Amino acid sequence: MGEEDDQQSPLLKSISSAGASQEPLKRTGTQWTALAHLIAAVIGAGVLSLAWSVAQLGWILGPVCMMCFAGIAVVSTFLLCDCYRYPDPEYGTTRNRSFMEAVKLYLGEKQQRICGVFTQEVLYGTGIAYTITAAASVRTILRSNCYHRGGYNAPSQYGDSFHMLLFGVVEILLSQIPDFHSIGWLSVIAAAMSFSYAFIGSGLSFLKVIENGTIMGTIMGVPARSNLEKLWLAFEALADIAFACPYTIIVLEIQDTLKSPPSENQTMKTASLKAIVITTFFYLCCGCFGYAAFGDSTPGNLLTGFESFEPYWLVDLANACIVLHLVGAYQIFSQPVFATAERWFAFRFPDSGFLNNYISFKIPLFRTFQLNPFRVVFRTTYVVSTTTLAMSFPYFNSVLGVLGALNFWPLAAYFPVEMYLKQKKIRAWSREWICYRTYSCLCLLVTLVGLIGSLEELVGARLDEKIM
Repeated sequence: MGEEDDQQSPLLKSISSAGASQEPLKRTGTQWTALAHLIAAVIGAGVLSLAWSVAQLGWILGPVCMMCFAGIAVVSTFLLCDCYRYPDPEYGTTRNRSFMEAVKLYLGEKQQRICGVFTQEVLYGTGIAYTITAAASVRTILRSNCYHRGGYNAPSQYGDSFHMLLFGVVEILLSQIPDFHSIGWLSVIAAAMSFSYAFIGSGLSFLKVIENGTIMGTIMGVPARSNLEKLWLAFEALADIAFACPYTIIVLEIQDTLKSPPSENQTMKTASLKAIVITTFFYLCCGCFGYAAFGDSTPGNLLTGFESFEPYWLVDLANACIVLHLVGAYQIFSQPVFATAERWFAFRFPDSGFLNNYISFKIPLFRTFQLNPFRVVFRTTYVVSTTTLAMSFPYFNSVLGVLGALNFWPLAAYFPVEMYLKQKKIRAWSREWICYRTYSCLCLLVTLVGLIGSLEELVGARLDEKIM
């Protein structure tokens, strides 16, 4: 359990010769750096949709569902933390430095390929969602300032495409950061921003409740034109909550940055529990205060509902915090994709100069930088593609719902449960085995209904746009 090992670093430089022994990777992460990574990753675009989700589910089912999803996140994360080392969760000599590596070790290459599809898709999709959200926040800032200068009837038509392009340019530059071990400072900034806008969003909602003089909303939630439409919206709300809560795909990457002793699994469990308690508190505040403030007119993105609210500068500050947070969170979810791709290409083309050569250049007043041609091309293409898709499908709640539902069961339940059963060698049909299988099946049901509801809304929104 030392702080160093002789396994390969995910850096392209370290993996240029597959299987070769490289300089040991020094791990310096602590419980607090892990907590910062987790909060920066979890309190993201998903928190902004929770007020809308509570509005669809009502005053009882909405908060109860958020608590249930928080419990699922705790269970899944704890199961996964014990799978970092093999064969023993504390003293095993083999490290699983990513979700994919763990699946391959415990479940085999076939399951790894299946997992790879879901893992890369959710990481990639999150980048799309964050691009949409950042642009919406910039638009809200512009509209808020417009209303403040010209009154509430002032024209304030602002598109999202240009702001998505700006966000993409920033991410292209930041994507040249080598790997997860190099972005601790970015996660700390992102975590601070997430705390800030969660506080402000909850506070603004609370002030609006006081201004209204009543708590809005009903037990059954927002009424719909038909029972079927109400069902679709409720399913989509579940999927949005599913997107906001679990973060199993990045647990092992973060755990791999931790020093030991104490053992990495215990440190990660402690950090995860703290992160889930903190994020659930903010989720409940944002979701419940938001619904109490807006009632049936609760917006899909909570902070966009305060465009004409005073003080306008506080609304601007909250949305600026969102943008800054998403700049960092985008990288947290993109770095595992970069590392996986770079490992694969380095393994297939170990002698390629395009992969292994570096270009050095000096910026005045700054240190000398080294850029790898493959890293520049691949990561730039990746960011351009997420930006393009975000511009094509700028439907906040539906995109979050599809992503949350599609990946909830496989990544938050199925693979963690299957790996844990292998790790602990739990006998089939034992009481513990039945409990974990039941847990997995319930999560599968959530995925199915959430995906149906979200796809219905996404396709409907796209068709309505074409008709208009």
